[in-house]
Amino acid sequence: MDGYQVDIERAGLLIEVQTGGFAHIRAKLEALLLSHPLRLVHPVAVERWLVKMPEEPGQPARRRRSPKRGNPLHLFDELVSFPRLALHPRFSIELLLTQEEEVRRNDGLGSWRRHGWSICDRRLLAVVGSRLLRAPEDYLALLPPGLPEPFTTVDLAATAGLPLRLAQRTVYCLRQMGLLASAGSHGRLRLWNIGRNDP
Repeated sequence: MDGYQVDIERAGLLIEVQTGGFAHIRAKLEALLLSHPLRLVHPVAVERWLVKMPEEPGQPARRRRSPKRGNPLHLFDELVSFPRLALHPRFSIELLLTQEEEVRRNDGLGSWRRHGWSICDRRLLAVVGSRLLRAPEDYLALLPPGLPEPFTTVDLAATAGLPLRLAQRTVYCLRQMGLLASAGSHGRLRLWNIGRNDP
């Protein structure tokens, strides 16, 4: 399609399934959106099982539930690559909330955080929900209930149970999209109100 490979074309709608980072597909999306409606499908694992392959022949694999749970706000970890594109009139994002298995192998090549274990496969177990994001209100609806207003990135991290880095990326994206307005500062932290603003 227009010189690009596209995962699915359905009744004129182009659908791209992206399980990894968004940064390297920005140019492709911008080019396709010149002439086509496009939906980006992105899974977020709300439940993950870790499967460690046996280190010796004849041993069974070990399987346990990961304590980490995905949150729809994890979208902003990737959307930081092109936040303003999210409000393009032909663009939408479908978040798939999934259960998955992450298969690991002890080959000594993996991250030091995993003590050398590499991720060699991911297996989809189930899709337990989805969120379709097309309008500004859809992105704001991802914010957690009970968020004070005005709020800081620290407030967002605490209310949503997120790492501070993800809260900062969320605020950056929403600000670039023109969905947050500056409300001064509290100490060294900036305050934000939910509301349309020029990005």
